[in-house]
Amino acid sequence: MKKFLSSLAAFTALSAAASAADLPRRAPPPVFTPVPVFTWTGFYFGINAGYGFDASNSNNNRGFVQTAGSPAVLTGAGLVPYQALAPNGSVLLYNRNNREGFSGGGQIGYNYQFTPGSGVVVGFEADAQYLDFGGRPRYATNAVAINSSFVPVNGTLNTLDFFGTVRGRLGYAFDRTLVYATGGFAYATGDQGTQGVALQNFAGNRDNFKTGWTVGGGAEFALPTDSFLNFFRSSAVTFKVEGLYVSLDRNRTGLPLVGAAVTGAGVLPVYAVATSTQNTNDFAVVRAGLNYKFGSY
Repeated sequence: MKKFLSSLAAFTALSAAASAADLPRRAPPPVFTPVPVFTWTGFYFGINAGYGFDASNSNNNRGFVQTAGSPAVLTGAGLVPYQALAPNGSVLLYNRNNREGFSGGGQIGYNYQFTPGSGVVVGFEADAQYLDFGGRPRYATNAVAINSSFVPVNGTLNTLDFFGTVRGRLGYAFDRTLVYATGGFAYATGDQGTQGVALQNFAGNRDNFKTGWTVGGGAEFALPTDSFLNFFRSSAVTFKVEGLYVSLDRNRTGLPLVGAAVTGAGVLPVYAVATSTQNTNDFAVVRAGLNYKFGSY
């Protein structure tokens, strides 16, 4: 009887073990992989292209009327009346459209985002730009004769061929979209020939460049990896659209620059002497650009 009971117990234990072996095994818990959150923090560099146009006072740098006292050439001794046109009463008017043109260049910068995903973004950016405001201006005149030493120049903007800015940026990120305002320091330089009179204060003294300020704003978008513009095939390529308003130093005389006089003392600036002395050197730039940003996640 004891042997029977022992055999029955052993058989029961073996049957239970075999049944347990046939039961399905518990699957391991799934591995949780967090979805990476985009951040605008990091250094970046890129290129841009756009269009610049005159934003100066509408009455400035449009030309002059020849009188006994206007225009005047700026010499070391001060302003001296200059006979650019004959006879007195003749008018020279510039085509305003030549104070606008292509702008293109590159930029570098750094952003810091306080909270990944959506949040406040601060940063800085520096850029250097080529600027084509048309070179020699187009004009119309009813003068019988033009002084052979007179070179028409349609204000300071017409002489510029390079500008740059160093700006702060403050914005808010909505994940992969950044909206921002920007502002800071601006500088510019231009033609060093007869057009370069815009950079000359008086005979024998030429400024290296003009300085001023700039403000603006824009929006930037992080491109999807499969975008045809994302040639790096990475989440670190961004596309931006931006507008800047640039205001440069006024001419030393505060008068509109209308030309240059080629004299034995060199090339001297010629100004229209008018009752209004406002002479702003302001322009706006609208541009688009691509940036490659390091450390997107």
